[in-house]
Amino acid sequence: MSENKSQVTSSQSQAEGIIKAISISKEKGIKKANVKQAILKEDFGIIGDAHAGTKNRQVSLLAVESIKKMQEKGLKVGPGDFAENITTEGFDLLSLELGDRFRIGKDVELQISQIGKVCHTRCNIYYQAGDCVMPKEGIFVKVLKGGKVKVGDSIKILCIK
Repeated sequence: MSENKSQVTSSQSQAEGIIKAISISKEKGIKKANVKQAILKEDFGIIGDAHAGTKNRQVSLLAVESIKKMQEKGLKVGPGDFAENITTEGFDLLSLELGDRFRIGKDVELQISQIGKVCHTRCNIYYQAGDCVMPKEGIFVKVLKGGKVKVGDSIKILCIK
């Protein structure tokens, strides 16, 4: 237990970050459009997003640092192009584990429910670059406490398993 606490303390800069972008779509299977703010509903997801619902993957997150990896491969991609709802910056998503909780802004609380995903079909990004970051570096969360989020809001770890 004390090992985890010291981990959080020593990597404080990675335990905090900001929302770089928020993206939603009315339909599944299409690129998401960037919006300035969104409302997250408890045990549902982002109001107005096709992927919202009471299932395990209510909201998806991807780090802008992961998107930059694909840009370095020559792809012209940005936030929302991987169908993620929230693009983070400076927040180490890859260090999180199932069950970890974090806060966005003052009110919204999220809990990691899935890390990565299985792609049943190869997307356009995979065919262009031979790889895609979302299956390996994207995370999915359940909304424990809803509220409004906006671009620039802070993200902070609440509880590490």
